[in-house]
Amino acid sequence: MQLIKTGLCAFGMSGKIFHAPFLKEHPGFFLSSIVERSREDSKEKYPDAVIYRSVEDMLENADIDLVVVNTPVQTHFQYTRMALEAGKNVIVEKPFTVNVSEAEELVQLAEEKGLFLSVYQNRRFDRDYLQVQKIMSEGYLGMLKEAEIRFDRFRTEPSGKDHKENPEAAGSGSLHDLGSHLVDQAVQYFGFPEKLFADVFSMKGQEFANDYFEIILYYPDSLRVRLKSSVFTKEAHYAYAVHGEKGSFLQERTDNQENELVSGTVPVYGQDWTLPLKETDGVLNFLNDQKETERMLTASEPGNYMNYYQQVYEFMVFGYALPSPAEEIIKNMRIIDAAMESARQGRIIEFPEL
Repeated sequence: MQLIKTGLCAFGMSGKIFHAPFLKEHPGFFLSSIVERSREDSKEKYPDAVIYRSVEDMLENADIDLVVVNTPVQTHFQYTRMALEAGKNVIVEKPFTVNVSEAEELVQLAEEKGLFLSVYQNRRFDRDYLQVQKIMSEGYLGMLKEAEIRFDRFRTEPSGKDHKENPEAAGSGSLHDLGSHLVDQAVQYFGFPEKLFADVFSMKGQEFANDYFEIILYYPDSLRVRLKSSVFTKEAHYAYAVHGEKGSFLQERTDNQENELVSGTVPVYGQDWTLPLKETDGVLNFLNDQKETERMLTASEPGNYMNYYQQVYEFMVFGYALPSPAEEIIKNMRIIDAAMESARQGRIIEFPEL
C-alpha cells in the first residue's frame, strides 16, 4: 500500500486515544513524527516516530504528507495555517476553529494551496449515530416533525483545563466542545436550518465557561430540532429522540469506542474491534402499512473510528470522497457562532440563504 507519512501535533488524550492508535494500525499510514514539548511518552508505543519539541520544528524538518492538528482549539487556526503554508494536508480536531471567520480563512488558504483540510468529526462513526441515520432512512417514521439530540455528562467539579473552562478563552466551553458533535449530527441528518434560538451559560458559575446549552433549530415543514447538553445529568436521557407522522424512535448513547481505547484496546484494521452489545439500545414505535402499531426493541451495529482514516486514505490515494471536508464544517461554525449570539441577545437568529 502507498504509505502516507503523518505528523501528530500533540500527544495528550486526543493524540493517544483518537489518532495515534489508528495511524499505527492502518497499513496505509506511517506515524513518523510526534510533537511532545518536554516528555517522550510516545516512545514506548511508537518508537519509529521522531519526537519534535514544537509544531514549528516538525513542519520545518519532518518528511510528512499529512499533519493532524490536535492541540487546544485556541491554537487550531495558527497551526493549521502554518501546516497549509508548509504545503501539508491537514486533519484538524473538532471544534474546527473558535469562530467562522477563522474557518473561512483556512478553507480559502487550503484551496489556494491545492491541499485538503478535513475536520475530525469522529462521532459520525458512533454506533448510535449510525443507527438513527439507518432508521430514518428506512422510512419508519414518515415525515419528521421533531427531534432531540443530547450529549450529557455528570462532571460538576472543575477539570482544571484552562483552555476548556476559562470563560475569557475563545472557543472554551461545552458549546464548542460537545456542541460541535451535536451540531454536526443535526446538519448531517436534517441539513442547514432556517433560524435558531439558543440558551448558553455556565451552571458552575460565571467564573467558568459555558457548561450548558440548549439550541432549537427551525426547519421547513414545521420540523424542530433541539440540541442539548448539561454537565449536571446524573441519570442518562435517551441521547436521540426522533418523532414523525408515522412513529417515534428513541436511541441510547451506547458507543463505547472512547472508553475501550482509554482502557488500552487496540483498534483492528479491516474489522469490528469493539465489544458487542449485551442488550438492546433503542425503541422503535410506528404505524405499519396496515395502520397497526408495531413496537420493537432495536440493537445498533458497531461503529468504527478506523473508517474515518480509511476514508482519508481512499481520498488521498484513489480520489474518493473526503470525510467531513472543512468547507462543509463551516456550516457548523455558523450555527455555533449564531448560538452564542442568540444567547447574548436573547432572540432568534435567522440565517441568510446559503
